[in-house]
Amino acid sequence: MAQSNPVASSQKALMLEMMSLQDEPVEGFKITLVNESDMYNWEVAIFGPPNTHYEGGYFKALLKFPVDYPYSPPSFRFLTKMWHPNIYENGEVCISILHPPVDDPHSGELPSERWNPTQNVRTILLSVISLLNEPNTFSPANVDASVMYRRWRESKGEDQEYIDIIRKQVLATKSEADLDGVKVPVTLEEYCIRTKVPPTDDGSNLLYDDDYFDENGMEFKSDSYRDICLDDDNSDFDDYY
Repeated sequence: MAQSNPVASSQKALMLEMMSLQDEPVEGFKITLVNESDMYNWEVAIFGPPNTHYEGGYFKALLKFPVDYPYSPPSFRFLTKMWHPNIYENGEVCISILHPPVDDPHSGELPSERWNPTQNVRTILLSVISLLNEPNTFSPANVDASVMYRRWRESKGEDQEYIDIIRKQVLATKSEADLDGVKVPVTLEEYCIRTKVPPTDDGSNLLYDDDYFDENGMEFKSDSYRDICLDDDNSDFDDYY
């Protein structure tokens, strides 16, 4: 019996995901292939959501897929310098959804919280942007950033050290956006616009909807992300940030 080729299977899966994202563009992200002949390395740009401390930010990252995708998770590494409790100094993102699906009782994570083949690029990106706004300080990748973030939360915003660093990093991304010729959305109207973007020679200009699926394939709403484009007033979101 002929065995399936894992490389061919993963390339097909990634191509289908890219086509799906072209057909259903969603707000907040821009994706291109690093090299048009390589489906395993995607360059991602995340636009900072309006009415958050990341507003106006242009954060670039590399999404690298294994040859046995979707059975093993990709890695997500920010190329833009990030100060965040769950991002290592080298830019690698530490998030449960990107951890291999093994039962590790010492990790503090449930197997259901880890990667499984029902996840996809859409769930990864929405999880990352949610993580930016809602850090997990229980198992930080950057201990100093975690301590600083908790001081800010516990002081109810009086201790501004963490926020000041975020704002400086956001400002620093403006020159990168200018170099790339990218107009970063800064209003809800710009951020939440939905248009179908045809594929170009340079890759795909992709935006995402607010729904994705959990590990059981059930529809899941990411409230912190979803509220941005469903509630023009964003009162709850503003109170949180």
